[in-house]
Amino acid sequence: MVESIEQQIELLSRGTEAIYNVAELAERLRQAAAKGGKQLRVKLGMDPTAPDIHLGHTVVLRKMRQFQDLGHKAVLIIGDYTARVGDPSGQNTTRPILTDEQIQANARTYFEQAGKVLDTDPSRLEIRYNGEWLAKLSFADVIRLTAQMTVARMLERDTFELRYKAGVPIGVHEFLYPLMQGYDSVCIQADVELGGTDQTFNNLVGRQLQANAGQPSQIVVIMPILVGLDGEMKMSKSKGNYIAITDTPKDMFGKAMSIPDKLMDNYFTLLTELPRPKIDALLDSRRTHPRDAKIELGKRIVAAFHGEGAAAAAAEEFIRVFSQREVPAEMPEIAVATGALNIIDLIEKTGFAKSRGEAKRLVQQNAVSLDDQAIADINASVELRDGQVLRVGKRRFGRITLQ
Repeated sequence: MVESIEQQIELLSRGTEAIYNVAELAERLRQAAAKGGKQLRVKLGMDPTAPDIHLGHTVVLRKMRQFQDLGHKAVLIIGDYTARVGDPSGQNTTRPILTDEQIQANARTYFEQAGKVLDTDPSRLEIRYNGEWLAKLSFADVIRLTAQMTVARMLERDTFELRYKAGVPIGVHEFLYPLMQGYDSVCIQADVELGGTDQTFNNLVGRQLQANAGQPSQIVVIMPILVGLDGEMKMSKSKGNYIAITDTPKDMFGKAMSIPDKLMDNYFTLLTELPRPKIDALLDSRRTHPRDAKIELGKRIVAAFHGEGAAAAAAEEFIRVFSQREVPAEMPEIAVATGALNIIDLIEKTGFAKSRGEAKRLVQQNAVSLDDQAIADINASVELRDGQVLRVGKRRFGRITLQ
C-alpha cells in the first residue's frame, strides 16, 4: 500500500520522461488527501485513428492505472472530433482526414481494449467523446479559442517549425488540433493529463487554456515513446514493428523474444511493475542469462493480457520449438493438390509471406524448410506428401494436407 505523498510521487514518477511539474503534483495530491480522499481527474485522450491498441499505447494506460490504484479517476477521452483533424504530432505531412464511418468503427474497439489495462469500474473510469463539446462550438466560439494562441507560439512546435522551414504545407486546421485537445482539458476540468513525448506541446496548451479559463492548470505527465521491435522507430502498426494487445499468447510471446537487447531495460521499466533492483538483476548477464531475462519479460507481457497460465504455456511452447528445434503441437493445415509445386507458389498459397518478393527473400536467406530440409532455390519444385511440415521464417509452420 502506497500511503505517503513521497511514496506516491516515487511511484508516479517511475519511467516518466518529464512532469510539469513534480511540486505541483505533490501539492495536488496533498490537497486531495486533505479533502478526505478527493479524486483527481486524470485525463488521457486517444484518437481512434486505427482499430487496434499496441504495447506502445499501454505505456500511458499503465500510468493511468497507477493513478486509479491510488484512488483517482481516469477520464478517457475518445477523440471522435479531434480525429477529424488528425494529430500533427511527429508528422512531416498533413494527416488524411478520417471519415465518420472509420472513426466510429475504430472507436468501438478502444474501450474494450483499453479495459485490458484500466480499472473499468465506473467509480474509477469515465469515458467521454470530445464531440460532446467540440461539436457545439459556434464559429464565434472557435475565433475566441484561436485568439488565445499566437502563430509564433504554434511555430515553436518542432514538427510545424521543420515543415515551415522546409516549405512543406501546413493546413490551418492543423493549428486547431492543440487548441481542441487543450479545450478538452477545460471542459472536463482535468487535474492531470498524460501523454507521450510527442504530446508535450498539446498538453501544455491545455495548461494555458485552463489558466485563461480561471481553472487550476493541469499537471502534465509525459511518458517516453516505446521503441518498436526494429529497435529504431517508435512502435507503430504501419511500420510493422509492434505487439498488439489482441495478439494471441503465442504470437505475443514470440514477438517479445525478438525485442533487441538494448531495449530490455526500457520494456521492463515501462511494461512491468518489477522493482528496479529486480530489473537490474535480470539485465546483469553475470547473474541472469540474457535468454532467461527475455523469457521473463515475454511471460510478463503475455500474462498482463492473457493470464499466467497462457503465459507459461506460450513460454513452454517457444522453448520446445525454438530451443529444442521441435515443431509446434498445433499448426494450420495447407490444403494442396497432389503433385509438384513451385516453392514460391506454395509459400504464397499459405499467406506466410506478404508478397512473392518476400517469399523469394526468405528462400534465399535459408529461412524455408520442408520436413526440416532447407530449400534455398527460388525455382525449386517440391514433391508434396500428406503430413509434411512447411516452416517459413522462425515462427510460421503449416502441415501439408493433400486434397
